[in-house]
Formats: sequence, structure tokens, C-alpha cells
Amino acid sequence: MTVPDTRPSLLLRVRDPDDREAWAEFSYIYRPVICRIATFKGMQAADADDLAQQVLLAISQAIERWTPQPGGPKFRSWVRRIAENAILNAITRGIPDKGSGDDAMRSFLEQRAAKDGPETDLLKTEYRREVFHVAAQRIRGEFSDDTWNSFWLTAVDGLDPDTAGTQLGRSRGSVYASRSRVMKRLRQVVEEMDGGQ
Repeated sequence: MTVPDTRPSLLLRVRDPDDREAWAEFSYIYRPVICRIATFKGMQAADADDLAQQVLLAISQAIERWTPQPGGPKFRSWVRRIAENAILNAITRGIPDKGSGDDAMRSFLEQRAAKDGPETDLLKTEYRREVFHVAAQRIRGEFSDDTWNSFWLTAVDGLDPDTAGTQLGRSRGSVYASRSRVMKRLRQVVEEMDGGQ
């Protein structure tokens, strides 16, 4: 799947219900996060997929009602809070088989984010993992195999640069330089994905 460009920021673009590319990318990032957390918590794969659909629907309904307020949360923070609360509420409290669609449910989803805890930490970790995966997939074609493998072996697989260099037939300095180039570009893409107001 080709991931669409995120300029302007994805989190600003999802406010527009007609921006299908933004919603596709938002779902592309969040659906696997929701499904992994749900299966980690013991749900069957089909139930996790249903849960992901319900959470994304709740998020889409809540986003339509966001209005900026002086001193209020930025949109990025607000939508993340909605997503985190919807996921955490669904996992820890369970979601009924049918969504009610009433204002009480929407208010429940918009409640203040839960205090830090294992579920919140798990959600943040899974979100960061998915953003990394999407960003890495997006930039992979920009680099030669040697450059990419130098980055991957040292930054992801955890090999020291000397061992990676030996495996790749490259010098230690070359491995460092390659890793640095890829990491710089990766940071740019992650910031684009996470950027905006």
C-alpha cells in the first residue's frame, strides 16, 4: 500500500471527512496499533478488527465537533487524546456490540486521558512503533541497500558498527555516516507525520 504524503499535517487533514487519503493514512497507522493492543489483551483477531473499526468510527465522529479555543489543546493533542481514550476505554472497559451514537458515549470518549499506567504506556509504545514502521516504509526507496542495511543493522538490530561493517564489507565510518543519513531523513518524515497544530 502506498502511504499518501502528509503535507499539510495528517492530523489537520483528518478534520475534513472528504479527505479520504488522510483517513486512509490515519487508519493505516492506528488500526494496527489498536489490533496489536487488543490481541495483547487477549482478544481474538476478528474481535480486535471489530474493535479497531469501532474506535476509528468514534474518533471520526468526535473530530467533526472539534473547535479551536484560545488556550485550549492543539488539534494534534486533542485527536491523540480522543484516540487514546477510545482505545483504552474499549480495551479496559469493553465496547458494547452496538454503538449507541449518543452524546453520552461521545462525552465518555472525550473524557480526560487516563493517568499514566501500563495500558497508556503500551498504547504510546505501539503508536511509536507503527509510526516508525510507516515512516521507514516511506523512505526505504530513497537509499541504496548498503546505506539502508547499515542503518538497519545498527539502529534496529542493535549490532555495533564494527560488526555491521564486517558483515557489509564497509568501514566503521561508512556505517556511521549511512546510519546518520537514514536517521536524519526518518526523523523528518516522523515529524511530518506528527506535525501540525
